[in-house]
Amino acid sequence: MLLTREEMTFDFGGTRLDPGRDRDLLGWVMSQFLYGEVTGIQCGHWLYQAPDLDAARFFARQAVEEFQHVDNFLRILEMLGARPAPAHPLVRFLTTGMMPASFEEHVCLEMAMGEGFVLMALYAVIDTLDHPGIREILLRAVRQEERHVEFGERRTAQALRDKPRLRRRLLGLSLVSSWAVRRLGRHVRKRLPQDHPVLKQLPAFIDFTVDCGELRLQRMGVADRPLSELSKAQKASAIAAAYSSRSTSRSGRVASGRIAGGAR
Repeated sequence: MLLTREEMTFDFGGTRLDPGRDRDLLGWVMSQFLYGEVTGIQCGHWLYQAPDLDAARFFARQAVEEFQHVDNFLRILEMLGARPAPAHPLVRFLTTGMMPASFEEHVCLEMAMGEGFVLMALYAVIDTLDHPGIREILLRAVRQEERHVEFGERRTAQALRDKPRLRRRLLGLSLVSSWAVRRLGRHVRKRLPQDHPVLKQLPAFIDFTVDCGELRLQRMGVADRPLSELSKAQKASAIAAAYSSRSTSRSGRVASGRIAGGAR
């Protein structure tokens, strides 16, 4: 991957999640992962749309792995004594509402960026959860997620070399994705105990996660500078250009002005 495990590791200062005390929280978190894995069946669509044999083979393997992850999270919920919970609206937006309109959007938004965000969340759970059995399941899962992210990074960079004009569109859509992750973090923060040793670090972790995503955009060639150096007008222009060039979809109906105003 373009970012190492060390670069994507947030220092929680040795604080821990307890599977007994934090069962409800962990059940909700695993349910969000579960929803994301179930929607991974979209890779079947991209298998049909694959531009070459390399991509087709990868998506065929990924489809099997996504269903393995579904079983893994169902098993973890059973180990916690929890039942699957509804996915948060922003999780649904990130996983289905932003379904890409092209192969290039898919490898950038869903594989490199989206699965990159998921990978960092999995790292965080592995690093803090005091349950060896669940941690072992997640350690196996992240090895597959790392392959998915690496494929997305590699094919995004290749797409930009072949079609440099895609850069602005992918940047605009990535800004929307980062905005949604920040909004999800703010929503969760308001509804969690503020004195919890791990959870009180959530704001800093969300900022760290989005910063890593922005670094990934630079290393893939989607961004040519830190996004903090872009003005709100430049961000709004990139988002508007991205959606004006796409076919109408659910994600295309998002109000770009509102998102640009919330993007950092």
